[in-house]
Amino acid sequence: MLRYKADRRTLGYMFIATALLFVQWNMAPFNIFLYVLCLFMAIAVAVIAHNHNHLPMWRSKTLNVLTDYWLTLFYGFPAFAWIPTHNKNHHVMNNKLGDYTITYRVTEKNNFFSLVSYPSISSFYQQKPIRDYLKTLWRTDRKEFYLAFMQYFALGALYIVAFYFDWKKALLFIAIPHQVSLFSVLVFNYVQHVHADEESELNHSRNFVGFLNKLLFNNGFHTVHHERAGIHWSETPKAHQKIEHLIDPVLNERGFWGYIFRSYFLAPINKKYATTSMRLERLKKTSPLT
Repeated sequence: MLRYKADRRTLGYMFIATALLFVQWNMAPFNIFLYVLCLFMAIAVAVIAHNHNHLPMWRSKTLNVLTDYWLTLFYGFPAFAWIPTHNKNHHVMNNKLGDYTITYRVTEKNNFFSLVSYPSISSFYQQKPIRDYLKTLWRTDRKEFYLAFMQYFALGALYIVAFYFDWKKALLFIAIPHQVSLFSVLVFNYVQHVHADEESELNHSRNFVGFLNKLLFNNGFHTVHHERAGIHWSETPKAHQKIEHLIDPVLNERGFWGYIFRSYFLAPINKKYATTSMRLERLKKTSPLT
């Protein structure tokens, strides 16, 4: 039933995320180690939602729809929203003007403040294409509209029931993991595109090839993902190897956390660790005033 055997790993992650919710809800006392694992799984769920959106896991439409609802409940936002904001916008514009998730909407700088403020700003601007998409579905495909809209209903029902039974557990084991999931996926998008050159054929994205990338379904191979959005995550390492030598080395990072530490904690102290905007460098070269 799975399109790719590699998604057995995806199912394993989904099972762990589900089990952690039920185990933590019913156990006492609070276990910090399980909770840290829970927050990591929240990040993994965001990546799974992204992957399933591009290439649904199942050959069965019914199973794909059910997976969309599971993702909605564990990701913290209706899974259909990836279609108007990501597929139809981000992958078309790729951080160019018109992309609702552009990294330079407020500032061209890349610092800690721009990093942590980006998710909220990006989320705000993504609401318009979501509303427009629902309006289009209402006019053109009522069945798909109801499937999408019911994801809001399912998520709302989860919160109502969970907070009714125990608001503290609901906050700790549902609301906070949801926010971690939503925040992390936007942070990933930011660091993968900030200070790259959106007009370049291959230097439009930053790649991360370290251990975290392996844990998160090769999500760090971002250049090849934009080149072939429908490629399965299990095939991206080989695809990346074929074009890695064509990408500016500064955009091929070994580790995510090393990049975070250098760019947002060392750079304010020593400018040699700061990133240089390829976008601004291109604009300087092409400006009629130069």
